[in-house]
Amino acid sequence: MKKLMSCKFGPAGNSLSFSLMGYKSSLQVPEYLSKMGLNAFEYQCGRGVNIGTEKAKELGIIAKEYGITLSLHAPYYISMSSLEEEKRLNSVNYILASARAVKAMGGERIIVHTGSCGKISREQALVLAKDTMQKSLDALDNEGLSDIHICPETMGKVNQLGTLDEVLELCTLDERLIPCIDFGHLNARDMGFFKTAEDYKKVYDAIENRLGTERLKTFHSHFSKIEYTAGGEKRHLTFADTVFGPDFEPIMELSAKKNCNNIFICESDGTQAEDAKQMKDFYEGIKK
Repeated sequence: MKKLMSCKFGPAGNSLSFSLMGYKSSLQVPEYLSKMGLNAFEYQCGRGVNIGTEKAKELGIIAKEYGITLSLHAPYYISMSSLEEEKRLNSVNYILASARAVKAMGGERIIVHTGSCGKISREQALVLAKDTMQKSLDALDNEGLSDIHICPETMGKVNQLGTLDEVLELCTLDERLIPCIDFGHLNARDMGFFKTAEDYKKVYDAIENRLGTERLKTFHSHFSKIEYTAGGEKRHLTFADTVFGPDFEPIMELSAKKNCNNIFICESDGTQAEDAKQMKDFYEGIKK
């Protein structure tokens, strides 16, 4: 009998409503999310991994009580493709610190920006990034953290390393690497890529053809509507915006149809929990 899978939904960081509802501590996030009807949360370490081990463990215990799946966004200043070896080696250390923190939380995934192309070609940048990624995997193995998944993210600015093809190529290095598909970023870097249902399907097909069915069914995802210019991503919006895309409905339909158990993290500007709930409600309506 075919096992029915189910996707999970939650915000990146806290919506404005978190403090408006009287919450203050990150240890209260699981209770807040449970009240919002959500079941995932991405802890933000974009400016550095500053959460202590004991607090991370405490957050993990509380999250488990409320049925919240935790992931962690690694520091933004990671640059796997830098021409400077010191920066690439520092990036390995930042990834290692992120893995330690998410492990303490009881989570399994860290989301990573791979860097920019700068003054070198995309091909050269990808070669450097693959080398740094392999060093990162080796570092995790050496610390007994081989169960932690690194999730390289598709990026929204044209000069950044992180097209769909580049992320999938990075993920061919090891089966533990799970792509983080940011649909808003993909839409922004191509100035409105998603126009038809077939455009969304192309992403799912590319993942399955390159990485196989298992990683199609388990890919990580960021989602928000994003304003863009010729250079790509400009700023994150909310679901109330009617000018910029993409739409979440075709994505929910594909994940339901393909019996996936993806994790969808909403990055709307200030309404990420509320918008994540919209996605979850729509998805569950399809699954019934």
